[in-house]
Amino acid sequence: MTTTPILDANSLHETFEAALSWEDYLATDEDRANRWREFHERVGLDEDQRTLIGGFGRRMPVLCVSGIWCGDCVQQGPMLQRIAEASDLIDLRWVDRDEHAELAEHVKINAGLRVPTVIFMAEDFELLGWFGDRTLSRYRAMAAKNLGPACPVPGAPLPDDELAATLQDWIDEFERFQLMLRLSPRLRHRHGD
Repeated sequence: MTTTPILDANSLHETFEAALSWEDYLATDEDRANRWREFHERVGLDEDQRTLIGGFGRRMPVLCVSGIWCGDCVQQGPMLQRIAEASDLIDLRWVDRDEHAELAEHVKINAGLRVPTVIFMAEDFELLGWFGDRTLSRYRAMAAKNLGPACPVPGAPLPDDELAATLQDWIDEFERFQLMLRLSPRLRHRHGD
């Protein structure tokens, strides 16, 4: 597989180093940040989820292409942050989609500049893959609301069962990429395991 220059390890490393921490990202728009923080307080991992993520064995830089203005990011960004907080090996950083237009252009989903889009990398910033803009549970819930006889009220709160399912979907993606790292012959050779 050949990667475009923007997605090669050197470019991803440079982008990652310039990316923002959770708090620095939220500080880019304090007015909107309050919704992110409120949702962050609502999101929590259960013991099994914390144990799973805490048991990860490989460092995993993760870059979230986001928009602080984005409703889906307001809901899913705090989930990503909670997952990252459960492991010292997950290093989650944030970039604004519009400020990193070239990167966003290379990780389009369905020909769109979707956010959040999460880029997963190996410890040496080799690209593993990307995932976004919504998880399967989120799409199922949206389809149930929008493809039926009635549409939801704009800005309606996210039901707890949908929140839990979406969080689990994201955890599953983190686990999938962690297993990809753990089973990588290249990395197993490097780490002697």
